[in-house]
Amino acid sequence: MADHWETATTRDALAPLRARFARPLEAARGPATATAPDPLPYADDLLRRWQEPQRHYHTVTHLTAVLDRIDTLQEYADDPDVVRLAAWFHDAVYLPDRSENEDRSARLAERALPEAGLPDAKTAEVARLVRLTVSHDPAEDDRDGQVLCDADLAILASPPSAYAAYAAGVREEYHFVPNDAFRAGRAAVLRQLLALPRLFRTPHGAKEWEATARYNMRAELDLLSI
Repeated sequence: MADHWETATTRDALAPLRARFARPLEAARGPATATAPDPLPYADDLLRRWQEPQRHYHTVTHLTAVLDRIDTLQEYADDPDVVRLAAWFHDAVYLPDRSENEDRSARLAERALPEAGLPDAKTAEVARLVRLTVSHDPAEDDRDGQVLCDADLAILASPPSAYAAYAAGVREEYHFVPNDAFRAGRAAVLRQLLALPRLFRTPHGAKEWEATARYNMRAELDLLSI
């Protein structure tokens, strides 16, 4: 029987995404996979979270886009399967009126992944990567952090219509914030990102996304100041 939060049609549509959780988990678990728990209930729990009604940008669509970008960037990662698991957890807890979402998402990973059979060291790395998405400022030698952060920020380099939809989705998530306060807060976030020496740390991200992302963010800042 399909879970109450989804129809059979939705479940079928999400089947490929469930597989994109199961594959990296099974690979990261190593030879103990045969005796480890079924990954799919863990995928289902995460997908329930990613479909909560308060989400307008941080949705399954965003998750899928980040996973797609990790596929693009995987050659730059030391452990791309751990990076993929971090993508699944990086916004798994998301309440727009709370400031500790990344830490709560990391703690969810620290609880769920050992139960799902992931070794402690890899669980700790997933949690570290999730917490890194607070700053999106990985160290020069943090190849996995660079891949996750680049994949998460790649939306900033979207074509104008997609960038506008992203910005509108973020605003909808913060619908409870008055316009003046939202504009000030959003502008501060954009300025913080623009102040980074580089938004993208992988060679692909630096070449393909940096200039467009900075153009888009500056254009949004101009709109916020009107």
